[in-house]
Amino acid sequence: MITYLLKLGELTLKGGNRRIFERILRRNLEALVRGTGARVETANGRFYLHAPAGMEKQAEDALDHLLGITGWAKTRVCEKTVSAVIRSCIAEGQNLREKGIQTFKIEARRTDKRFPLDSYGIAREGGEAVLEAVPELLVDVHHPGGIIEVEIREKAYVYGFARRGRRGLPVGSAGRGLLLLSGGIDSPVAGYLLASRGMLIEAVYFHAYPYTPEEARLKVLKLAEIVGRYSQGIRLHILPFTPVQMRIKEGAPPEWHTILLRMAMMDAAEKLAVKRRCQCLITGESLSQVASQTIENIACTENRVKLPILRPLIGMDKEGIIRLAGTIGTYETSILPYEDCCVLFSPSHPILRGDREEALRRYEGLGLEETLDQTLREGLTEQCSFPREREQPVL
Repeated sequence: MITYLLKLGELTLKGGNRRIFERILRRNLEALVRGTGARVETANGRFYLHAPAGMEKQAEDALDHLLGITGWAKTRVCEKTVSAVIRSCIAEGQNLREKGIQTFKIEARRTDKRFPLDSYGIAREGGEAVLEAVPELLVDVHHPGGIIEVEIREKAYVYGFARRGRRGLPVGSAGRGLLLLSGGIDSPVAGYLLASRGMLIEAVYFHAYPYTPEEARLKVLKLAEIVGRYSQGIRLHILPFTPVQMRIKEGAPPEWHTILLRMAMMDAAEKLAVKRRCQCLITGESLSQVASQTIENIACTENRVKLPILRPLIGMDKEGIIRLAGTIGTYETSILPYEDCCVLFSPSHPILRGDREEALRRYEGLGLEETLDQTLREGLTEQCSFPREREQPVL
């Protein structure tokens, strides 16, 4: 059996509510490792994942997608004796050498005060033993190439390669939101960021077949699956939006198409969110990144919406969004050359600073209510990342 030690971060600041957050975190981790034979253990503020031999890849993939932890490490568990701890330190030192690391230090924490050595004593004696057994290593307490960590708790834990976690809060601890998901770079990142704040995510995609190809739908489905690995799955609602776009194209000047389309999307998304008991909408808007995202046009597109609209990317630049997309694994899919309906129906010279009152008059003049209701009735749903369900009516 292989043991992984998990480090909690923000959860430790939750005071009397900490147990609630820990219970959600445990449930999420158990869902991620279901079917692997791994089991989760908690003791004195620490989480441990015990995985069968041969299941390291699955266990580490689950930990890499788990929101709510600051770090994790494959850990040696040994008896709480000085000799056993020293042997484990030497073994970790040998691992450092095999990885080509040349300098190290030992950091120790002792919560069990009955252990005969204090933290400094553990670091001193462990370091001396490693230097003697692995002469290729040198001590560097200021800028070490590797750190061997020792924790003396209910057992002794020794590890040398701690990995950074995804941080944030466990998914399911902060309500439910509906993400407006396109095939671009921004919206999947927005969904990930809200999931990392504990929010359960559902998503809606507006499909304009046959003006957008089937590949565009599959691209969005793939993006939902990638984000869903972090967010405990995503229910993706696919709405046929071609009739809505044709009404806008026929009933409004070209320069207004983008704003009116965004208003229709917000309108449909809010209707869906209310039926799905979502408490907010989530978008990938970044201020002034494109014409529809000037502050005036943002004000126009949210004209009719009563639910809160969360925009986690609003102050980020494109380079920062791209870096985060690369980190979570959505970037390569987002740049596949299959355009969504927003791009295909964009006018050459869209309005940059729309007037809210005029936008509202033009939108209401289109008479889209019945068309939107029909769109919602004809929508399909996909469950992404966790065992896939067949497509089914949205409502």
